[in-house]
Amino acid sequence: MTSRRPLLVLRAAAALLAALSLLATLRTGVEARPTALAFGVLVAVGELIRWSGGPGPREAAPLGAAGALSYALVGEHAGQPTHHGVAQVVSVVAAAALLGSVPHVARGQGPVLDHLVRRVLAAGFTAVCFQPLYHRGFFDGWSGPAYALLLLALLVMTVLCDAVVAAALAHSRTGWPFGPLLRDELRAVPGIGSAVCATGAVMALAVAVVGLWALPVFSVPLLLTQLSLRRCAAVRATYRQTIASLARATEIAGYTPAGHAHRVAALGQAVGRDLGLPEAELTVLEYASLMHDIGQLSLVDPVPAGATADLPAAEQRRIALLGGAVVRQTGASAQVAAVVERQADPYLEQPAAARIVRVVNAYEEKVRDAGPGGPLTALEELRLGTGGEYAPEVVEALARVLGDQGGGAPGVPPGVQPWGSPGQAAGGRRAGLSDPAQGWVTHG
Repeated sequence: MTSRRPLLVLRAAAALLAALSLLATLRTGVEARPTALAFGVLVAVGELIRWSGGPGPREAAPLGAAGALSYALVGEHAGQPTHHGVAQVVSVVAAAALLGSVPHVARGQGPVLDHLVRRVLAAGFTAVCFQPLYHRGFFDGWSGPAYALLLLALLVMTVLCDAVVAAALAHSRTGWPFGPLLRDELRAVPGIGSAVCATGAVMALAVAVVGLWALPVFSVPLLLTQLSLRRCAAVRATYRQTIASLARATEIAGYTPAGHAHRVAALGQAVGRDLGLPEAELTVLEYASLMHDIGQLSLVDPVPAGATADLPAAEQRRIALLGGAVVRQTGASAQVAAVVERQADPYLEQPAAARIVRVVNAYEEKVRDAGPGGPLTALEELRLGTGGEYAPEVVEALARVLGDQGGGAPGVPPGVQPWGSPGQAAGGRRAGLSDPAQGWVTHG
C-alpha cells in the first residue's frame, strides 16, 4: 500500500515554516516594504500565469520560482544593505504564492497544495543558506564572478533539493516508484531548472546594483520562455488527442471492444511505472498501447472480440507489422512504430514497452468475459506462457499492480475499468493514465 507519511510530513513542515515565519514577521514588522512588495507582486504574477492544465513543463511557474529564489538571495538594494531575514522571505513568498494560486484553486486545476509546499520549502531552504551568513559578514570577501558563482551554487542546491521533494510528494500521492520519479525530476533540471537558476541569480545581482527596476527587465526572457513552453505543451496535447482518436478507429469499426485500447494503456503505464521505466519510455508505451490494435483495420474478417492473443504467431506478427506501417503514416515517432511492430515477437527480442503491451493486451483479452475467478485464471495463463511468449518480469509486475488495486484503482480515469485483484502482492502500483498536472494526459 502507498505510504502517505512523506506527503504529510512535507506538508506539515511547509505549513509550520510558513506559520512561524508569518508570526515572526508580524512581531518584528516588514523590513524594506517596497522591496518586499515588488518581489511579492512578481511571485504572485508568476503563480497567476502558471501552467495549470494538460501536459506542460515540470516547473509550472518558472517566473514565480525565479522571483522567490531571487528574493531569498537579495542582500543589497541599489548599493544599500537589506535587513530582511529568513522569516520575511518565507512570509512574502508564501503569501504571494497563495494569492496567485487562488484562481487555480477556484477552477480546480492541478495539485495546488503540493505546488505551494514546494515553493515554501525551496524559498526557505535558500534563505536559510544565505540570509544569516550574509548578514553576519561571511560573504564580505566575495565579489565579482566568485559571488555570482556562489549564488548559482546555492540555487543549484535548492533546485536539486526541490527535485527530491517533488519526487517524494508524487510518490506519496500516486504510489509510483520513488527512484524513477526522482530520475525524471533530475533530468528536467538542466532544462527549465537552469533557466530558473540563472534568472534568479541575475535578478538578485541586478537588484543589488540598480534596484527594483531590474525585476521587470529580467522577467521578460523567462516570460518568453514560459510562453514557448506553453505552446509546445499545447502541440503535445493536440498530438495526444490525435493518437487517442486513432485508437478509437478499431472500436468504431467493430474490430475491438469499446475502451480496450484505453484499458491497455492505463494498465500498461502502471506496469511500466512499477518496472521503473523513465518518462520518455512511458510516453512511447502510452502511444503504442493506444494504437497496438490498429493493424486489425487491414483484416477482411474481424477477429472475434479483437482477441489477437490466441491467434497463430505468424498471424499476430502480420497484424503487428501492418499496424506499425499505419503508425508510421500518422507521423508518430519511430520508437512507437517499432513497439507496435514488435509486440508479437518473442519477448527476448522485444524492447521493454513491447513486452508490456503484449502482456497487458493478453491479460485484458483473457479476463474480459471471465467470471469472479477471471483475473486469477488469466494471470495463471500468462505465467504458464512465460517460457517463450510473455516476459516473466512483466507478468510479475502486472500481478503487483493488480494486487495493489484491491478491486478498484482510484487513479483510473472515467471509462477505464480496471479488473479485480489476482491476490495479495507487495509493492505494486495503481493502474491509470498519469495525472495531467505531472505532465501526462488522461484519456476519457
